[in-house]
Amino acid sequence: MAYSIARETLGLTQPGQIDTPEILFAAKEIDLVEWKGDMLAVGVTEKDMAKNENLKFKNSTLLKLDSELGGLLSEASSEEDFTGKAGQSTVLRLPGLDSKRIGLIGLGSITSAIASYRSLGEAVGEAAKTANSSKIAIALASSEGLSAESKLATASALATGVVLGTYEDNRFKSEPKKSTLKSVDILGLGTGSEIDKKLKYAEDVCSGIIFGKELVNAPANVLTPGILAGEAMRIASEYSDVFTATILDVEQCKQLKMGSYLGVAAASANPPHFIHLCYKPPGGAVNTKLALVGKGLTFDSGGYNIKTGPLCSIELMKFDMGGSAAVLGAAKSLGQIKPAGVEVHFIVAACENMISGTGMRPGDIVTASNGKTIEVNNTDAEGRLTLADALVYSCNQGVEKIVDLATLTGACVVALGPSIAGVFTPSDELAKEVLAASEVTGEKLWRMPMEESYWESMKSGVADMVNTGARQGGAINAALFLKQFVDEKVQWMHIDMAGPVWNDKNKSATGFGVATIVEWVLKISSQFQCQRCC
Repeated sequence: MAYSIARETLGLTQPGQIDTPEILFAAKEIDLVEWKGDMLAVGVTEKDMAKNENLKFKNSTLLKLDSELGGLLSEASSEEDFTGKAGQSTVLRLPGLDSKRIGLIGLGSITSAIASYRSLGEAVGEAAKTANSSKIAIALASSEGLSAESKLATASALATGVVLGTYEDNRFKSEPKKSTLKSVDILGLGTGSEIDKKLKYAEDVCSGIIFGKELVNAPANVLTPGILAGEAMRIASEYSDVFTATILDVEQCKQLKMGSYLGVAAASANPPHFIHLCYKPPGGAVNTKLALVGKGLTFDSGGYNIKTGPLCSIELMKFDMGGSAAVLGAAKSLGQIKPAGVEVHFIVAACENMISGTGMRPGDIVTASNGKTIEVNNTDAEGRLTLADALVYSCNQGVEKIVDLATLTGACVVALGPSIAGVFTPSDELAKEVLAASEVTGEKLWRMPMEESYWESMKSGVADMVNTGARQGGAINAALFLKQFVDEKVQWMHIDMAGPVWNDKNKSATGFGVATIVEWVLKISSQFQCQRCC
């Protein structure tokens, strides 16, 4: 079909600029009662809140703070029934200290989980935003039991949480609020170059997470496939010392025989754009080649199998490019970090799944770029069709490992709920690597089975396969489909992030996937550096 000009101005909506002040983080060793600023936030466990027979805190940090306040901290926590449970918080404006407010944030039972400290940071960031604070400090009531390595990880998680808790996507509001937070002191977790590096790393990762959030939050009339490609080009331009960009148009995709991808794109007035960013480390030495593939449906109507009914969430289908947002967010972070020894390919087959006379119909047969034919028995199972050609293309780059991220199936959300992404891979080695990275970042992944016997339901009578099989085990069927387009010599993982891509409570994107992918790439890089040292 003849594509019209991309309609990114539909509705006359243009995103505003977010005026986000730079937050200065500093690690300090200072007595809490001597710290000066707008808000002192203390993370406490349920054990920290225990009191003796005289109703005095047993925890030495809280006891000292309470003594300076003449017992008001103990009294207030009792009156508000604050016990340190996870999710509890109280912010008190009390006299007696140089800090104007004291916040107690519950961590729950004794914990060393990174996710708990990131949640603590987010709660503090939100409280600082509400109070219009400019300078805050965060401390743990009990940090003495943490190892040196744990203190570094905790500081990083706290900083990440503060940045994300403070951030608010106001681009589409007529009267956006501005954040007032300018500095954050992290107390009691050490000082020196190592913790400073960790805090800088947290800032770099946060920039990628926020970028990913903004991509997913942007509506489909603003973020078209062409605009998404433009954002990728902007990353390559901003970090031109390590990135190159290739954007393939329809004719170039035809030459590569990407019939599966182009079949999905055929109905839309906005043309598809196949995005390929390539990161090459400074210095040039490459030990490992990786590929990150993100599903890039900037809007999914379902096609002729249109999404209908109250639970179809068609109004949220702007987030069907959440996989590409994670991939491009990771690219932005890695462009700042510049890991050594790894070449990384970031690949997105961007398009829309719409309805028109030129569109793909149920029953059509499309041919992927590896020659395999697919009978389309459901046009609303389109993401896997775009990923098929993207995976073939990735393998052709000579990579050793591929991780794809996609908001692929509702079945995975039914299985794991809204907070956990499903992981599918035949490779135990790759599973171990990526799951270890997720443990560091606090993002929740769960490995799912690749039950080969389920492939029977994916067989077609007239083509090599259908694009949807039995309803039972739908997420597994989708992963088995993708496997058909990956070279057997390449280690491959599929992450179905349909649940955690979106936060229903906040009605906004989460930036899920960015932190774990960056951490994984950094771990691969560190292995290369260790080999060089040895």
